[in-house]
Amino acid sequence: MKTCIALFASGSGTNAENFIHHFQNHPQIDVGLVFSNKPTAGVISRAYKNNVPVVVAGKQLLYSESYFLSLLAQHDIDFIVLAGFLWLIPDYLTAKYHQRMVNIHPALLPKYGGRGMYGNQVHRAVLANKEKTTGITIHYVNNQYDEGNIIFQAECPVLESDTPDLLAERVHMLEYEHYPQVVQGLLEKS
Repeated sequence: MKTCIALFASGSGTNAENFIHHFQNHPQIDVGLVFSNKPTAGVISRAYKNNVPVVVAGKQLLYSESYFLSLLAQHDIDFIVLAGFLWLIPDYLTAKYHQRMVNIHPALLPKYGGRGMYGNQVHRAVLANKEKTTGITIHYVNNQYDEGNIIFQAECPVLESDTPDLLAERVHMLEYEHYPQVVQGLLEKS
């Protein structure tokens, strides 16, 4: 029996597509759904291109426990991966998927986390504080932004010549390299 992942994404979907490709031929793990809160998000076309079902819904449906749990059950979702999803996950969902929902953050938590700290806002803060290193944090999701238990971190240097965009590129490379592998390790252990 396969473990089925749902990817939640709000943006361009490069991390989500990386997951789709990583698990495309995996014998025990499958990406069964992409959920997006933005009808214009690039992740939607990436998912369709890779034959992954997509659901687009607003906050009202995400916060509707009966609707959303029914949706996840219809797609046999066992595990949720946030891949650039910016909304706070409702309590019912963090309870139902306790230790079965993960997020990636573009900094070394607990630094530079919390509400409003995503993307280039994080990288600008790292540069403004003259940090020597930054990186990624993969963590379990709870009902607070970026406060779930840390599963994995990887570092990269912050260079004097960095701009937020250059730093973002280096951090993205860590995301692509580690995020699917860490999730695979979690799922193969369970």
